[in-house]
Amino acid sequence: MEGHGRALAGLIRWHFGIITFLRNNGIVTGSEESDLAERLTRLEERVARLEGSDRASRAHVVGTEGGEDDPGEVFWALRALKERVGDAVLFTGSVTLPDGEHYEWQQGHASSELVADDWSQAADALSALAHPVRLMLLREILCGAHGTAELAADERLGTTGQLYHHLRQLVAAGWLRTTARGRYAVPGERVVPILTILAATRR
Repeated sequence: MEGHGRALAGLIRWHFGIITFLRNNGIVTGSEESDLAERLTRLEERVARLEGSDRASRAHVVGTEGGEDDPGEVFWALRALKERVGDAVLFTGSVTLPDGEHYEWQQGHASSELVADDWSQAADALSALAHPVRLMLLREILCGAHGTAELAADERLGTTGQLYHHLRQLVAAGWLRTTARGRYAVPGERVVPILTILAATRR
């Protein structure tokens, strides 16, 4: 759809050029020109909306019945949110990790509340994730590597000193917790939010 949309947009711009030519040569009157331009503008806006809908529809995964959504049900979650809550932001997920642990989570906030918040307060939690080694560390722990000895054996995570530094940063921000001496885990209430943040970075 997006490729077709670009082609249609180019065709619309070409037609605008034709209108200009007709006006300059006295072939159409001012009222006729305005009418044609208005129609093309509406068509251009419709193409833009269709392109936006197409990009958004590629983000859907599965429908409520476990199969792929039919075209009319692409925005089933958004529609349900608007019907139940209204103007809000919601994320939810059902996740089974490689080690067999299963988590389900739903969290929502009124959009007005989020916009009015002091966003600077989120800096520490977000900055703790803003390091490739820490993201890799979270992934390894989510996939079942919970002990520091096991994590330290992975050369990608740096030296032992660097590893402990990253672990402390993630624990302080609430992305990790200690479960026993030298063992770490992602809190259950953080599993889906972490994956949501990662999903939000995809384009």
